[in-house]
Amino acid sequence: MESGYGWLSLIPTLVVLLVALISRKTFEALLIGCFAGFIMLSGPSALSHFTDVLVSTMQDDTVAWIVLVCALFGSLINMLIRSGGSFAFARWLLRYVKNRQHALLATWALGLCIFIDDYLNSLTVGTSMKKITDKFLVSREMLAYVVDSTAAPICVLVPLSTWAIYISGLLENNQVASIGEGLATYIQVIPYILYSWFAVIIVPFVAMGWLPLAGPMRKAELRARKTGFLKPPMSEAISFDFSEEPDPDVIPRILNFVLPVLVLIAATVYFDIDALKGIIVAVAFSTALFWIQKLLDFAALSKAVFDGIKSMMYPLAIIIMSFVLKVVNDELMLTEFIIGSLEPWLKGAWLPVFTFITLSLITFSTGSFWGVFAISFPIIIPLAKALDVHMMLAIGSVISSGAFGSHACFYGDSTVLSATSAGCNNMAHATTQLPYSLLAAAFTALMYIYLGFTL
Repeated sequence: MESGYGWLSLIPTLVVLLVALISRKTFEALLIGCFAGFIMLSGPSALSHFTDVLVSTMQDDTVAWIVLVCALFGSLINMLIRSGGSFAFARWLLRYVKNRQHALLATWALGLCIFIDDYLNSLTVGTSMKKITDKFLVSREMLAYVVDSTAAPICVLVPLSTWAIYISGLLENNQVASIGEGLATYIQVIPYILYSWFAVIIVPFVAMGWLPLAGPMRKAELRARKTGFLKPPMSEAISFDFSEEPDPDVIPRILNFVLPVLVLIAATVYFDIDALKGIIVAVAFSTALFWIQKLLDFAALSKAVFDGIKSMMYPLAIIIMSFVLKVVNDELMLTEFIIGSLEPWLKGAWLPVFTFITLSLITFSTGSFWGVFAISFPIIIPLAKALDVHMMLAIGSVISSGAFGSHACFYGDSTVLSATSAGCNNMAHATTQLPYSLLAAAFTALMYIYLGFTL
């Protein structure tokens, strides 16, 4: 494969990374990086090209789905707070959680249970556990790390998830599985999605203190314990901007938290793992539940809904701009160029580890995960057949790279939403999390080398 821009296709992504590291701001870095790409593509017509892509991005079905899901999640979360449900849940859980280790393990365990969708996981777990971890002076960076580690990593390990359904379709399209057998084949791949296994398993080691705190995370935890400042600087824009206390005349009841969350999960499953339909049902149910109990009148419920939507505007702006960057990279043929450049190295027993490393670099730098699957499967699957490489291992290495990118990319959707639910600046979250995601990636690479030569 060849790209007319060659190595120059890396420029927009490198600009984003550089500006973000210097400014510690994500949206601005994405905007500048996108403009650099549009200038490369269109020169004097860069502004027109940018506006055209922005409009088409906003009209994209996937983007519209994400905007609606995240906005309504903001509404549901605010309603749970206003009704006292979140407060009651935290108060109940604190009867059993006696220290910071228990708080982090409880967060991890809750993340393991909400495996249907990484958006649902990220937004539900962080907002549910914030009060508990705050009680024990856990930094918001640590909370965001635990939340993020059970978002995409756990969703790819459970066949009843949006990731599994999407990838199952790709396996059928690429003739690895017969029509209707994609999910059965995906289940065979799960043991080889090594990054997710390592990312999930490392969390309790960090929570219990068995794995030393690394670099930025150590500083964040020391800040929280010594000063009581749990949030890193510049966290206001990315977190929910409404009060996290219930209305003063509301009696907190745990059922007002548990029932809406159960309805959310049940409705999502009932409608074929569609989080949009699930969240619409959950918001409608919660509105009726709180109105019948006279916890909130109609005006207060309406205000809670729209305040929740407003709280998601900045995170959504980051996610939308990351989709614009994806379009820029697609037009520059960045993914095709990198895969094409490294394809000669994708040989024999080395195929799984080189696939994982190559695609991880792409997913980390571009913030595109499912798109990379669609591009890479038609390349990696024939290579695995031609080189007699264990097919499930090769497919697992591709999926692992997507899980790594979703976990580590600082403007990836799961990273942004995990930071949002934890009330943490997403750049602070990404940099404190990176040593642990790199550790999981290193273990993954070593295992792919071993399995590549032994299977």
